[in-house]
Amino acid sequence: MENFMENNRQKINFTKMHGCKNDYLYIDCTKNELYNPTEVSVKLSDRHTGIGSDGIILICPSKAADFRMRIFNADGSEAEMCGNGIRCVGKFVYDFGLTDKEEVRIETGVRSNEEETTGIIPENRIKVLQLKVENGNVRAATVDMGRPIITPSEIPVVSAKNEFINEPINIEGKDWYFTCVSMGNPHAVTFVDDTKSLDLPVIGPKFEFNEIFPNRTNTEFIKVISRTELEMRVWERGSGETLACGTGACASAYAAILNNLVEDEVTVHLLGGDLIIKYDRATGHIFMTGPCETVFSGSIVV
Repeated sequence: MENFMENNRQKINFTKMHGCKNDYLYIDCTKNELYNPTEVSVKLSDRHTGIGSDGIILICPSKAADFRMRIFNADGSEAEMCGNGIRCVGKFVYDFGLTDKEEVRIETGVRSNEEETTGIIPENRIKVLQLKVENGNVRAATVDMGRPIITPSEIPVVSAKNEFINEPINIEGKDWYFTCVSMGNPHAVTFVDDTKSLDLPVIGPKFEFNEIFPNRTNTEFIKVISRTELEMRVWERGSGETLACGTGACASAYAAILNNLVEDEVTVHLLGGDLIIKYDRATGHIFMTGPCETVFSGSIVV
C-alpha cells in the first residue's frame, strides 16, 4: 500500500462529517496509508489552529468486512468504536462511490498484532449498517451495534462482582452510582436529576482517569424524562465533552433498561440531536438509528 508522503510532508484529502454534531474528519485510506495518524489527529482536530473536530476517522481495507474504520481522538489516542462515526463511514463510502451497497459491513476495534497478520477479526467487531438513501445520498443509517457487554473484566472496570450495576464510585468524598457497559468501548453511566447544571470540564476527567477504569472510560450523565425518553450529556475519553456519542447513547439506554427505568426502545436527546436506540431481546443486540451529514471537503498539507 502506498502512503501520502511527499518530501516528508503529507497531502491529505478529507471530508468533515458529523452525526448529531459529533464531528470527525474522514480520510480515505483504501489505497493510500496515512503516516502517523496520532500526530495528524492532534494537529487537525484543534479547533483554533487546525480544521477542528472530535478526531479523525480512517476508512481502510478489510479482509473481514467491506471496510475497516480506525478512530483517533482529538488527543491522538486510538478508540475502539464510535457510533456516530460509523454512520458517517457508511455515508462516506456510499456517497463517494466506494460501494453501491445499502447494507455495509464495517470492521471496528483496534487490531492486535495477530489480527494485523491474519486479517481474522471476531464477528462481534463487524457492525452491519442499513443505509437510508434519498436522491442518491445517505441521510441516515441504522447500525446493529451488537450485544452490550456487562462483564466487568471485559469492559473493563475493576470489580469482584459479575456485573457493575448501580454501584458507587467515590469522587472527592461524593458517591456517584454507576452502571458500566461496553459497546466495544467502555462506558460508565450515571443517572442524575439535572444534566444542565453539571460542570463537565471539572468533573469529567475525574471519572475518565479514575483508577477503577484501567483503559479510562467514557462517562454519560443521564436524566430520565419518561419510559421512552432520555436526556444525555457525555464526557468522552480522549475528546472531553462532545455534542453526541452514539455508543454512549446505546450504553445509556441499556443501562437504563438494566435499572428498569425505560422500555426497550427510547429516544436519546443529546446536545447535538436525537438518536433512536432499540434493544432487541430476541437477539440481545442494540440497534441505533440516527442522521449522518457532510459538512465540507478539502485538502491540507501537514
